[in-house]
Amino acid sequence: MTIHQAMVLAAGRGERLKPLTDRLPKPLVPVNEKPLLVHHLQKLATAGFDRVVINLGWLGEQIPMALADWLKTPALSALEVVYSQEPPGALETAGGIRHALACFEGQPFALISADVMSDFDYRGLRDRSLFGMGHLVLVDNPSHHPTGDFSLRGDQVVGLDAQSPHTQALTYSGLGVLTPALFASLPPGRRRLRPILDQAIANHALSGQHFTGRWLDIGTPQRLSSAQSQIWD
Repeated sequence: MTIHQAMVLAAGRGERLKPLTDRLPKPLVPVNEKPLLVHHLQKLATAGFDRVVINLGWLGEQIPMALADWLKTPALSALEVVYSQEPPGALETAGGIRHALACFEGQPFALISADVMSDFDYRGLRDRSLFGMGHLVLVDNPSHHPTGDFSLRGDQVVGLDAQSPHTQALTYSGLGVLTPALFASLPPGRRRLRPILDQAIANHALSGQHFTGRWLDIGTPQRLSSAQSQIWD
């Protein structure tokens, strides 16, 4: 299966990056003179994606204006970008996906958190055979999240309570592929992603992989500074 569409999560408030995010939405924070969001769009375009949904929340009106010139560049000119404007008040990740569900026309989509940087090749999301309801990219636990989120049994994502002596706790990277069916019965409104993933895991419906390359969650000024000191393209 080839996945042609993606969603980039861009509606978050960015509380831990205040006061920078008091005036700038977190997805527009620059890393090496390029907004976080543009890094992701360029990687998606290079990987062969042709359609991207971006949800808009806190200071979201700035995003289409900031991207207008970038989307005219040769690297991004063929990319169709669709904006999903959320109502006032945070919908959280699953709520934002549920709000944008009609954009995906029932087809699987790559899911990208705007506030992570990595060396992960997005072709690994585009050329993805799904054997369940989704696929998660997991990484080694960073120092700020030492207990992890999930584990792997072969290529199946399992909960930490299902760990064996031969598996390790891993952290969800904010990258993956999901199917609209995961959210179809979800009522509109504020909804977290973790319970949705936990239910899919209980149904043995999530595959996963362990990525061991560079990965960084841009969640604090210190980690933003670390990202800005590295070359990503």
